[in-house]
Amino acid sequence: MNIPILKDANLKGKKVLLRCDLNVPLSDAGEIEDNTRIVESLETIKYILSHEGKVIILSHLGRPDGKFVENLKVDVIAKELENLLKTNVVKLDDCIGEEVLNKLKEMESSVYLLENTRFHPEEEENDDNFAKQLASYADIFVNDAFGTVHRAHASTAGVAKFLPSYAGLLLQKEIEVLSGLLQNPKKPVCLLTGGAKIDTKIGILNNFLQIADSFLIGGALANTFLAAQGKNIGSSLFEKEKLEVAKKFLIDAEKMGKKVLLPVDVVVAKQINKDAPAETLNSDSVLDDMKILDIGSKTIMNFQDVIRESSTVIWNGPMGLYEYPQFVAGTRDLALKISEMKISSIIGGGDTIDAINKFNIPLEKFTHISTGGGAMLEFLEGKTLPGIQALISK
Repeated sequence: MNIPILKDANLKGKKVLLRCDLNVPLSDAGEIEDNTRIVESLETIKYILSHEGKVIILSHLGRPDGKFVENLKVDVIAKELENLLKTNVVKLDDCIGEEVLNKLKEMESSVYLLENTRFHPEEEENDDNFAKQLASYADIFVNDAFGTVHRAHASTAGVAKFLPSYAGLLLQKEIEVLSGLLQNPKKPVCLLTGGAKIDTKIGILNNFLQIADSFLIGGALANTFLAAQGKNIGSSLFEKEKLEVAKKFLIDAEKMGKKVLLPVDVVVAKQINKDAPAETLNSDSVLDDMKILDIGSKTIMNFQDVIRESSTVIWNGPMGLYEYPQFVAGTRDLALKISEMKISSIIGGGDTIDAINKFNIPLEKFTHISTGGGAMLEFLEGKTLPGIQALISK
């Protein structure tokens, strides 16, 4: 892609408006549960500082729906940034307004973090005036928020209209790695998909019919495919209106000689809680009052056999309800297998990364951890992403 990158920019003495994706999960107590996205943003911040630029950071946090929400203020992110950067981070109480503008005119410190952009409805509306106000603080715009480039928001796409604009180091790396999967992946390629919704996955499944050699489908996503095959999935989560979509994919894959593996056995329970009794059944033995909540041991072995034969594995979405001990095996055992192998492994999706962290598997064991779940899926689906297109247009 013909995208201006950060290393092309003259940063000396410049104010840089930097859009990061610092949307980290928080506990009920308001503490950061996983700082991966913050850590991944550090390289670009440090690069700007080392080239004598000053950084004005933008990010959203959660879904405040255009209103101020006390527990979605970014103060806790400012503290974490300060600890990791080992430098002073000035956190401002808003992202627009006269007071913000005045403080940023002076910039007595080298790193500023503005308040949650989504406290303003104009952010998600991609309002030009809102974007223009954000742009007025700086000389240069750098987008490093891969996790939000599939959104046409003011701070991801709108600002690029008003400033010289570049891709940050993280965004550049994401584009390079994912483009490589579309253009020249190491064969054989295995696509491992889980999670719940077929809507978010069918695009990449269809696009990868031309690229992947095998497809491993688990999680609640698999329930829709099992139902499409006429199997009883009991009271499991599935998408009835997507049965024909699932059937078509299976038919197309068979015509093209692609290997598609669905669960041959499943872990079921009648209730969803940490104490619910669970049992493993063949996938054609599920009763009406049962819920499928993980893949079974035979399926795990089948999936591992395919992974073992692959040179590239792309994984998005857990295999089951990994938050509960009875339903953790599918996600955990596949994560361990992939982490142990000397293959190209590309992992995406917040739940998938959360699970890997819960299992204490070092992220360095994987070739690439994508910081955007939805953005990764849409990129690999072949869609034009507004945040990237805004940079190409420059």
